[in-house]
Amino acid sequence: MRGNDDKPIDNTDYDLVIVGAGLVGATLACAIAQTDAAQNLRIAVIEASSEVQHFSGDHFDPRVVALTHASQKLLTDIGCWDGIVAQRVCVYREMKVWDGEGTAAIEFDCAEVQQSHLGHIVENSVIVNQLRERMAQHKNIFLIQPAAVAQVIPAQAEFPRVRVQLSNGDEITTTLLIAADGAQSKVRELAEFSTREWDYGQQAIITTVRTEQPHEFTAWQRFMHTGPLAFLPLQHNGAEHSCSIVWSADDVLATELMALGDEAFCARLTTAFEARLGRVISCDKRYAIPLRQRHATTYIQPGIALVGDAAHNIHPLAGQGVNLGLQDVLVLAQEIERALARGIPLADYSILRRYQRQRLAGNLGMMTAMEGFKRLFGNRSLSVNWLRNTGMRQLNSVAAIKKIIINSALGVS
Repeated sequence: MRGNDDKPIDNTDYDLVIVGAGLVGATLACAIAQTDAAQNLRIAVIEASSEVQHFSGDHFDPRVVALTHASQKLLTDIGCWDGIVAQRVCVYREMKVWDGEGTAAIEFDCAEVQQSHLGHIVENSVIVNQLRERMAQHKNIFLIQPAAVAQVIPAQAEFPRVRVQLSNGDEITTTLLIAADGAQSKVRELAEFSTREWDYGQQAIITTVRTEQPHEFTAWQRFMHTGPLAFLPLQHNGAEHSCSIVWSADDVLATELMALGDEAFCARLTTAFEARLGRVISCDKRYAIPLRQRHATTYIQPGIALVGDAAHNIHPLAGQGVNLGLQDVLVLAQEIERALARGIPLADYSILRRYQRQRLAGNLGMMTAMEGFKRLFGNRSLSVNWLRNTGMRQLNSVAAIKKIIINSALGVS
């Protein structure tokens, strides 16, 4: 067990323990630690993995996120955004979505809402590396790495603190435990949170590709019966021919695509994308991720809270998973800051109830909407296909509705 440099751990009792130092967990730690009321808190962040990977040159992290304006503001507020931009980001100014089984399309342009961009495509490792640097600057954050959670013992009358046993045999205690350890959350499992979940019967194939034509700083998405295909723009030293792809395909098709050689895969990808950017010239190593819908029926227990993918995991077709997680972070950090400023103990359950009240319904609504989109575009009925295309064409023609949709997606008013 170790803390950040020059911050020795002199005991095993903490005010707050966050499990997971990924994008959501590290952002939460920084958001809480920077507040004036939290300067005397001891915040432990437990991370099971070793150091974060670094990608440079023309090698991109295959995992990318599409950050909204609201997420960008949060990262700016905790002092990370400038460092992220200094490493590598790619702005996107337009979004083009079309029905691969019909003729309808919708186009969103930042100019429609008087913005300079719709969002940024950023490699996951770029964000996490910057967050780790920021965490190290906070004297009240102690990073425990590598360490896995082996057991969680809830607070009890005879011992009113949550006990966290680590895989190396150490035990730490805390007033409040927050699970930010992803879709396969060990904390959620050990604390016996109930969930509603099901398999989509699809896998998301992710990789980086190079295209014949520049990406035009546009996020592209084609919907097909077998699943959506997204091309997300990347940039390095001004080069505009790299894209991160997320191809959500039915299991049988995904298995077939993963078995292809690179040249054959690029040819299939070019066809599936209707050669919107010319030929797909090359691709990096491919990864296939099984897709599963998962939502905890409650985000909280006395002394324990779930955030991000530990609480909710949705289909990647709209790229909103990380942004929902960062909104969890914003709300929970605000509730903790409010409690500290008012002298309310972190063990007070009202803090967590307020967090859940603000986040659970909204997250569930987004998950329901994404499930509806998946079913709508996966339906092979000719009548549904006609209605879908008619609706898309009408939506694309109504500027006022499109403006509302764009602003809602950006997280701006």
